[in-house]
Amino acid sequence: MFVTILLISGQLMLAVITLLQGETSDFKDLGKMLIGGFILAVAAGVAFTVVRLRLRDKKPLTAQIISISSPPAKDR
Repeated sequence: MFVTILLISGQLMLAVITLLQGETSDFKDLGKMLIGGFILAVAAGVAFTVVRLRLRDKKPLTAQIISISSPPAKDR
C-alpha cells in the first residue's frame, strides 16, 4: 500500500512539473502558485500521517522501557 501511494504521488508530481514547465509565470501567477503549493503540501502531510497511522495500527507498539531490576521483596 505504501509503495502504491508513493508511485501515485510521484506520477502526480511529474504531471504537475510537466504542466508548469510549459508556461511562463509572471507576478500575477505567483499567488495562485503559492496557494496551490500550500494545498499540495497540506495534502501530502495528511496523506503521510494517514499512512503512518495505518502502519502503526498494524504493528503493535513494544514497551518503551525495559526494566532489568528485580521486583521489591514482600515483607512477611
